[in-house]
Amino acid sequence: MLSAIGDAVHVLPVANALKRAWPECRITWVIQPVPHEMVRNHSAIDEFVVFHRHRGLDGWRGIHDLMHEIKGRRFDIVLGLQVYFKAGLITALLSAPMKLGFDRARARDAQWLFTTHRIPAGGQRHVQDQYFEFLDYLGVDAEPVSWDLHFSAEERAAQRGFFGSLDRQACAVVVGTSKREKNWSVAGYVHVLDHVIRVHGLQPVIVGGPSDTERQMAEEIIRRCPGKVIDMLGDDLRRLMWLVDGSALLISPDTGPLHIGRALGTPVVGLYGHTNPKRAGPYRAFEDLVVDGYAEYPGEPYPISPTYRDGMERVRVDDVLAKVSLAMERYVTL
Repeated sequence: MLSAIGDAVHVLPVANALKRAWPECRITWVIQPVPHEMVRNHSAIDEFVVFHRHRGLDGWRGIHDLMHEIKGRRFDIVLGLQVYFKAGLITALLSAPMKLGFDRARARDAQWLFTTHRIPAGGQRHVQDQYFEFLDYLGVDAEPVSWDLHFSAEERAAQRGFFGSLDRQACAVVVGTSKREKNWSVAGYVHVLDHVIRVHGLQPVIVGGPSDTERQMAEEIIRRCPGKVIDMLGDDLRRLMWLVDGSALLISPDTGPLHIGRALGTPVVGLYGHTNPKRAGPYRAFEDLVVDGYAEYPGEPYPISPTYRDGMERVRVDDVLAKVSLAMERYVTL
C-alpha cells in the first residue's frame, strides 16, 4: 500500500491481525513518504521500504532506488492491497512465491497480471472489509478490529500544550481534499462553524494539509465566520493526528483525516457526495453521523459501489447541523 492516507489506515487492522495470528512473522511495508509519517512507529510493522514516487523523470528514479533496496530480498508472501499500475509494477519486482491480489473484477490497471494468487470474487464491500478478504484467504481472523495508533511523549506534550491553551473543547474541521469533487462549500462551513461556536460552545480548528485549495478555503472561512476559527493547516501529518485525537468532534469530507479520526475514536460528522459512504464511510462507527449527499434522494437504496457521483451540492447546511447536534447528544461529553 503505497499512498492514500485513508487506505493506509485500513491496512493497520490487517497488520495487527497478522501479528496476532503469527507473532513471529516479520512485516515489511512498501509505502510512500506521507503515509509513512502516520505509521512510522506502528508496533505491528517491523520494517518500512519508503518509495519516493517523484524522484527523477516520471518517478523512474524512485523505481530504480526501490529495486536497489530490495535486491536480493525474498519474501514469503506479498499482499498487493493497492490497485494501480505502479503498485502492480512494484509487486512484480518483489521476489516471493505467493503474490496475493484482488480478483480480476476488482483489480484496476490490470493488477491481476502482477499477482500469482487472487482472493475470490466477492463483489463490492466496504474498503476495510475488502482488505479483510486477504486475511480470510490466509485463514487469519480479522477480529477484534484494531488500529493501534500511538503518540510519542513529545507529541502528547505538544497536544497538552495546544489544547490547554484553549478555553473550550475543540471541533476539528477538514475543508479540502485532493479531489475537488469531494469538497464542500465555503458558505456551508461558515454557517456550520458559526453554529458550532454559538450553540455548542466548541472551538473550531481547521486541520489538513498545505495545499493551495485548503489554504484559500480556510482563509475565506476565517474571514467570513463571525466567531474565532483557528488555522492549524500544515504539512505535519503527525500534528494533524494529535489534533484530531484531542478534539471532541471532527467534521470532514471523505479524506484521510476522516479515517484517522475513526481509528482514533473521535466522533466524526462525514460529508459525502462524491464517494459512496457504504464503501468509504467511517468503519463500524459513526454511520449515524454521515451526511449522505451521495443518495440522489433521501433514503435511496443504492448499492455499495466505487462509482463516483456529483453530490456534494446535496450536502445541506441543515442536515450537517442536525448531525452535529446528534453527535453532541450521543458522543460528546462537555
